[in-house]
Amino acid sequence: MTVYPLVLHLGPLEITGYGVMMMVAFLMGGWLVTLELRRRGFAEDYAADMVAAAVIGGIIGAKLWYVALTRDPSALLSRGGLVWYGGFIGGALAVMLNGWRLKVPLRWTMQLVAPALAAAYALGRVGCFLVNDDYGRPSSLPWAVRFPRGLPPSTAGNMEHLFGIPVPPGTPPGTVLAVHPTQLYETGLMLLAFAVLWRLRRGERPIGWLFGLYLVFAGVERFVVEIVRAKDDRFLGPFTLAQLTSVLLILIGSALVVAWQRGVSPAPGEYLATGKGRGASRSSAVR
Repeated sequence: MTVYPLVLHLGPLEITGYGVMMMVAFLMGGWLVTLELRRRGFAEDYAADMVAAAVIGGIIGAKLWYVALTRDPSALLSRGGLVWYGGFIGGALAVMLNGWRLKVPLRWTMQLVAPALAAAYALGRVGCFLVNDDYGRPSSLPWAVRFPRGLPPSTAGNMEHLFGIPVPPGTPPGTVLAVHPTQLYETGLMLLAFAVLWRLRRGERPIGWLFGLYLVFAGVERFVVEIVRAKDDRFLGPFTLAQLTSVLLILIGSALVVAWQRGVSPAPGEYLATGKGRGASRSSAVR
C-alpha cells in the first residue's frame, strides 16, 4: 500500500493531517477529563484549564527537545520538529504548574489525566501516519506501507544514509520501500491501554495509582515499537534514546503503583471540589 501526506489547502493556509489530529487529540483529552470530573461531581472548568496548559507547554517542550537533539536553534521557528517525549514533559510541567496555581493536589491531577493521555497519544499517532512521519524499518508484511513523500520518503537511500539500515545490495537509492506502519502500531496499543485505564478508573485504589499504571503502559509500548522504528539516534548500542526514556517511565510508573496501591487519598481541594476559591483543602480524605 502506498500512502501520501494529507494536506488541506484553505486559501493561503495549509493544514496537515498531523495538525488536525493534534487538535482532535487535545479536544478528546479534555472531553474525557470533563466526563470524569462530571462523574465525581467536581468543577468541570478544570478540564479546560488543563488542556490550555498542556497545549502551550507541550508545544514548547516538544520544540526544545527537538532543538536539543538536532542542535539547530532555527528549528524553533519551523513548522516541523516536534518530539513526543519533549512535548510530554513540557505539557506535564505546564499542567502541574496550573494545578499548583489552583491548589489542586498533584495526585488528583494525575488521576484525572491518566486515561485521557493514553487516548490523546493514540490519536496523535494517527496524525503522524497522515503526514508519513515516524515510520518503521523495511518490511515485507502484508500491511507494510510505502511513503514516497514521507518525512523523509521511505527510500532505500534514506534507509541507508539517514537511519543506517541495510538494504538489499544493488537496490537503487530512489526505490521506495515498504515499511512498518509503526504509527498505527502505537495507536492500537495505546487505545488498548486507554480501554484498561478507563475501566480501572472506577476502582477503589488510592488516587494517583492510575497514573503510575499509565506510565508503565506508555513506557512498555514505546520501548517495544522502537525495536522496528527507523531511527538515527541509537546512541546506546541497539537501543534508542526513546527506549532509555521508556525505561525511566516504566521505573517511575512502577514506583508510583507500588507506593500508591494502598493508603489514604488526598482531599481534592476547594477549587476542584466546588469550583470556588483557590485551595483551602477539605479536612476529610476521599478514596
